[in-house]
Amino acid sequence: MQEHTLSPLPGVPMLFVLLVASLMNFAGFPFLDGINAPTPLLLANAALSVVILLFWCGFFMVQPNNGVVVQLFGRYVGTAREPGLRWANPFFSKKAVSLRVRNFESNKLKVNDLEGSPIEIAAVVVWQVHDTAEAVFRVDDYENFVHVQSEAALRQMATSYPYDGHDGGGGNDQIALRSHAKEINQHIMEEIQERLGAAGVTVMEARISHLAYAPEIAQAMLQRQQAAAIIAARSRIVEGAVSMVHMALEQLEHGGKINLDEERKAAMVSNLLVVLCGERGTQPVINTGTLHH
Repeated sequence: MQEHTLSPLPGVPMLFVLLVASLMNFAGFPFLDGINAPTPLLLANAALSVVILLFWCGFFMVQPNNGVVVQLFGRYVGTAREPGLRWANPFFSKKAVSLRVRNFESNKLKVNDLEGSPIEIAAVVVWQVHDTAEAVFRVDDYENFVHVQSEAALRQMATSYPYDGHDGGGGNDQIALRSHAKEINQHIMEEIQERLGAAGVTVMEARISHLAYAPEIAQAMLQRQQAAAIIAARSRIVEGAVSMVHMALEQLEHGGKINLDEERKAAMVSNLLVVLCGERGTQPVINTGTLHH
């Protein structure tokens, strides 16, 4: 069932019409009694009083950025969106639905990521009703539906990615929860929208608001992150050191000024790597002999 627009009568003109009709009706009783009007005429005026009173029940207010879903004996008639005082059939039942942009933050959910590590995750969802008929008639409580389905989508998304990448290299193309916020937020928004489309709801934004390892493994995961960082840093240092050693050998042998045999090259390479890769300052040893002794 999809929404269609209802255009009720403007309320202010109807208010004046009913005021005039009510005054005339009330003034009619003493007038008819004064002229000794027949009983059927008195009964007709009394019936008119009931009709006028019933018509007074047809007024309703449409607030800005709200829609009023109108039904007649269980049948959907339409949705009034134009704000202001309106009048419609007194037998219509009316239910106001907010069309404002709303947001909520989910609870901190404890789930397992793609690698099986327990994590805590929460998200902020910004949403808005775009179809009042679907929101009212297709789900029992659309606000609760938004909350439950958003958390279900968040759980599903969290199990599809690792918390963090651990390749230890220079580049990591694997999408992870911690390092790829843009892709993760886009995925969760699409996941939630797919679930909430049946309720006439549009998801305008969804983003992770809390992300952390579960307390029971937080310390171990911190140590693993530190170890991965150390390995990555040492790999970069070794890569640079090898490049510098290669450049040093090429410059020494350039033009044939200094020729080293393989054994002395190996010793030089070893010494340079120790100097370049060592964590502490090296202690120099001065060779007072010749190059070959």
